Amino acid sequence: MTTNGWIQITVFLLVVLALTKPLGGFMTRVFNREKTLLDPALRPLERLIYQLTGVDETTEMRWTEYTAAMLIFSGVTMAVLYLIERVQYWLPFNPQKLSGVAPDLAFNTAASFTTNTNWQAYTPETTMSYLTQMAGLAYHNFISAAVGIALAIAVVRGIARREKDTIGNFWVDMTRATLWVLLPLCIVCALFFVSQGVVQNFKPYTTVELVDPQTVQQTGADGKVTTQVVREQTIAQGPTASQEVIKEFGTNGGGFFNANSAHPFENPTPLTNFVELVLIFSLGSALTYTLGQMTGSPRHGWAVWCAMAILFLIGVTAAYAFEARGNPLLQGPNPGASPVAPAGNMEGKEVRFGIANSALWAVVTTDTSCGAVNSMHDSYTPLGGMIPLINILLGEVVFGGVGSGLYGIIVFIILSVFIAGLMVGRTPEYLGKKIESFDVKMAMLTVLIYPLLVLGFTGISVVAPKFGTSSIANAGPHGLSEIFYAYAEAGANNGSAFAGLNANTVWYNTTIGATVLFGRFFMVIPVLAIAGSLGRKKHVPESVGTFPVTTPLFTGLLISVILIVGALTFFPALSLGPILEHLLMGAGKVF
Repeated sequence: MTTNGWIQITVFLLVVLALTKPLGGFMTRVFNREKTLLDPALRPLERLIYQLTGVDETTEMRWTEYTAAMLIFSGVTMAVLYLIERVQYWLPFNPQKLSGVAPDLAFNTAASFTTNTNWQAYTPETTMSYLTQMAGLAYHNFISAAVGIALAIAVVRGIARREKDTIGNFWVDMTRATLWVLLPLCIVCALFFVSQGVVQNFKPYTTVELVDPQTVQQTGADGKVTTQVVREQTIAQGPTASQEVIKEFGTNGGGFFNANSAHPFENPTPLTNFVELVLIFSLGSALTYTLGQMTGSPRHGWAVWCAMAILFLIGVTAAYAFEARGNPLLQGPNPGASPVAPAGNMEGKEVRFGIANSALWAVVTTDTSCGAVNSMHDSYTPLGGMIPLINILLGEVVFGGVGSGLYGIIVFIILSVFIAGLMVGRTPEYLGKKIESFDVKMAMLTVLIYPLLVLGFTGISVVAPKFGTSSIANAGPHGLSEIFYAYAEAGANNGSAFAGLNANTVWYNTTIGATVLFGRFFMVIPVLAIAGSLGRKKHVPESVGTFPVTTPLFTGLLISVILIVGALTFFPALSLGPILEHLLMGAGKVF
């Protein structure tokens, strides 16, 4: 680890902190229907949308109606994306004449982008046309993020309101999240990315001659080895900048290119790398301030922010340390850094980003539900790769995905105050609302759905040689980690991967597609039920026995509950995967 690396990490967190209050305050005004500077331009457009769609913006919904509207909308848009993928060959903006996507892969991709997961079991450059990328995938990048924000705001309203049956209007919340929060900044940042070298065009791919032709060997089906001289390269391009910004700001993560944000056409400079990192964290961080403002307890919002920041610092310190230490089996006589040979594990990393920015990105993208990568997690050291996996397994509540991070950590807050109530022998309270059995049951249901999905499908896959283990590139504990990571990210709607797994098979496309759907919708329904329950309750004044949710003690308890739930649930699987791989690496065996 270097001083320069730590300076960059520190500056990053300080910039995120500086953006939290202004962006969080802006979202508070937007969803409280207060006046903003963008109203003169956006209110007429908003009214036009409501007139065309028949939405009454003054009508609010109960939590059941809110949930039904969200599910219906998501289902319809998922079906439209599936159709676009299947018939893309006959649609415009397809200069490469790419064929329609196979049914199982189209289902997997439609489910993935609808749920803000953006898992990609395909190579984008050779699979998706420009129209599919724009009208299908980029559209869902906006809409899935807007749905997540809307859900978080609905949950916060349930906490803040007193004796009310409604938690808002889904159509209004989603529209305002898109128009006021997502679109303006995305337009500005897309132009900035273009200025830095991110491509944005509709040109066909360019074929160029190599300055230095490459000789490659290929093994045919008959086992014979042939030698071929490669003299040309096809350079993919397309409307990238417009998708890159929402990919990060909406914590979507699906890349226009297979290399994702390690590709110079997506992430060309250190400045774009820094801006993209800030975009990933900005909305999740700002929503903690929105929570404090809308509930009338700003100190509670900052207490939640501090819990997230501490968990982030623990994760980035561990990942940076493990990657800077490197693989002991590859260390030469001088393991220190030099101008031509950086210290640590550089496999799978861009030299222009180095270990610090690669480890930072890996932690940021898995603390949230983003999943974009600027290095390959499959090439990390066993313990270095375990940190992104743990971040996902904890529920991605460290700032988290847009909206999902906030309502995810609210579940842990309810469990924390419940435990605190048990300690003092009285009914737990959260911001003046009594937490009763229904609320705790719904919180536990949310917590239990995730491990059931992840461990269930992982267990089936690792004992099925025909359709499970046949897709892994590495044997032993690393192969287990590849499968475990795939279902973990799917259930948490992350989208990143241990890339050694060939997931473009009927089994993995189907089960991962099902996992992302269950992970998104079956986990948010109980959370909305909690919001409806809290909104109907009376406000209870604080008393001597009330556990304060604005203190360092609360922050510490919240962190402990998050870590304990994750550790108790997934420690056996982690022991058989990255921890065992680390121990075997120390004994001289690698996979």
